[in-house]
Amino acid sequence: MRTRYRIQRRALLGGGVGVALAAVPGTRVPVAQSLDRVSFQTNWRAQAEHGGHYQAVTAGIYRRHGIECDLRMGGPQQNPVQLLLAGRVDFIMSNGFQALNYVRENLPFLTVAATMQKDPQVLMTHEGNGINSFEDMRGKPMLIGAGGRVTYWPFLRTRFGFTDEQIRPYTFNLGPFMADRNAIQQGFVTSEPFAAQQAGARPRVFLLADAGYENYQQTIDVSQRMVNEKADLVQRFVNATIEGWAQYIAGQDVAAANARIKADNPEMDDARIAYAARMMNERGIIKSGDADTLGIGAMTDARWASFYNGMSRAGLYPPALDIRRGYTTRFVNQRVGLA
Repeated sequence: MRTRYRIQRRALLGGGVGVALAAVPGTRVPVAQSLDRVSFQTNWRAQAEHGGHYQAVTAGIYRRHGIECDLRMGGPQQNPVQLLLAGRVDFIMSNGFQALNYVRENLPFLTVAATMQKDPQVLMTHEGNGINSFEDMRGKPMLIGAGGRVTYWPFLRTRFGFTDEQIRPYTFNLGPFMADRNAIQQGFVTSEPFAAQQAGARPRVFLLADAGYENYQQTIDVSQRMVNEKADLVQRFVNATIEGWAQYIAGQDVAAANARIKADNPEMDDARIAYAARMMNERGIIKSGDADTLGIGAMTDARWASFYNGMSRAGLYPPALDIRRGYTTRFVNQRVGLA
């Protein structure tokens, strides 16, 4: 993953053979039906951080829920939000900021689930250089990308007193970090620390979510029109995705999903995938907080309000936005996947 969070609705086509479906809480499931074809656009190239979706495809979970999912890999030339707005995809992988943007721009789209309870964004430095907390980073140069400056940086500036003078350009090149033992660099807990270790460093990792950064990450976003007209389909897609994630983070028969990830993105290998999966579990990226009791994908009004209020105080959003127009909890919090 990288910092890359770069209107007609596409017609849904019926087709395929009838399949028997298992009942799932909150879903009206017929005994048999033709498969509903939907498209889902990820936010970057295939990786373990998308593993639940790949598991739902390769393990037949989407099909069991009556869905034929066209899983589309993202990349540097893809803008999932623009694809959704243009009606070229049905669902996209996004983040909490985009839900607030829908409200601010008065766009008829919304978030229906949050796969990642914790944003995996980190600041990374070297062990043994005297930096033991976020507070120790105050006043020190940091390698921060353009996307970070308009998302998590205002949080850091407000929370820890960081200043814009600390920012140095980050070009997604590990070289400057490796060359300077005092370097502080942005990254994702699932990827950059692994690369640094492979290059011989001993990185120390500070997860922003553990410092109060409440952004939901890897959300599922969809049009208001689909929610209004095909709520049952939205529910089945969300439930199937959650089941895929429950299997993936448990390591339950995931070989086919990982093989598909590697086929879609040859840069991935077994070691990178295993590291990312381990970090998602150890750091509670997918399952922690509300997800422990409400199920994977959980969202709450209180969490959304707290995130918005913090970002508003940081100057990113105007006061008094009706943020409930940007998300709905009707499709989550049903304990799906909590076996």
